[in-house]
Amino acid sequence: MSGITRNDVLHVARLSALEVPEAELDHLVEQMQRIVAMVEQLNEVTVAGKAPPFNAGPAQAELRPDVVAPQPLAHTLETMAPGFAGEFFAVPRHTAMEEA
Repeated sequence: MSGITRNDVLHVARLSALEVPEAELDHLVEQMQRIVAMVEQLNEVTVAGKAPPFNAGPAQAELRPDVVAPQPLAHTLETMAPGFAGEFFAVPRHTAMEEA
């Protein structure tokens, strides 16, 4: 078993601001010793070579050409406006703009 002691468990509990009842302390020590022992078993695993690092995406992103040009809109201006007259958006008049 690993060297986890009652003092180690109390120290971790104190750092975590947890109150550990005395009746549960021995059980927690045993559980932590078993957890650490299971992790230590990983050192016994033999592997051939080194695994490549995990990348969530492609190793290198494909770059677009560096061209300065206007980007086309997904929709034309006519489809986005409530009204369109010539090259201008046509919007309803606001009553505040009317003369009294």
